[in-house]
Amino acid sequence: MSLRLTVSNISKSYNGNGVLRDCSFCFDESGIYVLTGPNGSGKSTFLRICALIESPDSGQINYFSDGHVLHHDLTLKRRITLVLPKVGVFNATVLKNAAYGLSLRGIGGREAKARVDKVLDFVGLVDKEDQNALTLSSGEAKRLGIARALVIEPEILFLDEPTASVDQRNTEIIEGIILKMRQEGIAAVIMTTHDKEQAGRLADRLLVMKDSAIHTPAELLNDSDLK
Repeated sequence: MSLRLTVSNISKSYNGNGVLRDCSFCFDESGIYVLTGPNGSGKSTFLRICALIESPDSGQINYFSDGHVLHHDLTLKRRITLVLPKVGVFNATVLKNAAYGLSLRGIGGREAKARVDKVLDFVGLVDKEDQNALTLSSGEAKRLGIARALVIEPEILFLDEPTASVDQRNTEIIEGIILKMRQEGIAAVIMTTHDKEQAGRLADRLLVMKDSAIHTPAELLNDSDLK
């Protein structure tokens, strides 16, 4: 993991309601980090703050590379990406949807086609590249969202509830994609899920959101929520 992410004492409130409280953690290894906890516990807010989509009320988000702190500028933001629970697709082919991030970066032609074909094959959608993305199932749309993220070759991929509202078959496919990313060293994954069993299947490092703060399982060893 060439990027290292350190979260220090992050707090966040909406309309006076505390969502996050003094959250701290260091993501300094490659692999799959899974943040679990019930719906509404602040997992998604934490992920958006880490992905620089939202700002915390207090605390710091620091990205490091080669020992240097990086500015929160476009260069850094192009090294990370977030896939939201609801993937928005355009009224265009699967191929054009997957290539969206490349077109924003001025990458087209043979290079774009090669990169798109590679990621669509990776998520199992290469046979649907000429199909209109609006006709995909919800599970296929989730996989397209992952492909659209991977095509820009991020170093850290944030996945917010990647299998929410997805059938069992596509859940298994998406879990396989995430595990294959780790196996092939494609990107570090930091993801959320409310499914404790899924967290156990995927996590190299497991984190738990409880009482608006992040904990490791060891910290909550005697907590009934983890039994």
